[in-house]
Amino acid sequence: MSRIPPPQHRFEDLYAHSPDPWQLAERAYDRRKYALTLAALPRERYRSAFEPACSVGVLTAALAPRCDRLLACDLASVAVEQARARTRGLPGVSVERRTLPQQWPTPADAPDAVPFDLVVLSEFLYYFDPAGVADVLHRARATLAPGGTLVAVHWRPPAEEHVLPAERVHAAVCALPGLVRVVEHREPDFLLDVLVRADAPAAEVSPAAREGLR
Repeated sequence: MSRIPPPQHRFEDLYAHSPDPWQLAERAYDRRKYALTLAALPRERYRSAFEPACSVGVLTAALAPRCDRLLACDLASVAVEQARARTRGLPGVSVERRTLPQQWPTPADAPDAVPFDLVVLSEFLYYFDPAGVADVLHRARATLAPGGTLVAVHWRPPAEEHVLPAERVHAAVCALPGLVRVVEHREPDFLLDVLVRADAPAAEVSPAAREGLR
């Protein structure tokens, strides 16, 4: 069985003491990381995107202009409230409270959104044990539309509450069958990998090809 340490009440406690416990809306580090994440997306626009563990919605708000429809979620109710407030008025954005992987969206409960042509796993997978990572990635792969994009970005330095290091998490992401890595970014603070389904046409993988440069 997969697990998410610390338990849910720990996240609720964090947000109860601070509306933005990791200061995501304030740090230059996070602004740069989000800018790199957006720049790494191979497509200019996506039909339907999913961002689990959205926290207070800083990345959600940055992703929104690139997506016709964006579903974000978090397990902490205060984080969901903050993300909803931050994205209020942005077209196509929905923020829900969900516990993952159990409540990963399916066509049955989100028929207008699933499958997704973009899934963004940002600062999320290292809270799971290996079985949990495998479960999340299986669900992500199963709900990724033909030609879709999967993004993983995670903090590298050790953290007490992280179950797995970023390197192990990203090794699992890059080993997913049927996906091809198109962006690989490594630096001391974080890892960023972008993969696309192997059935993606060249124009969906290469911005240069899309504009007739190759």
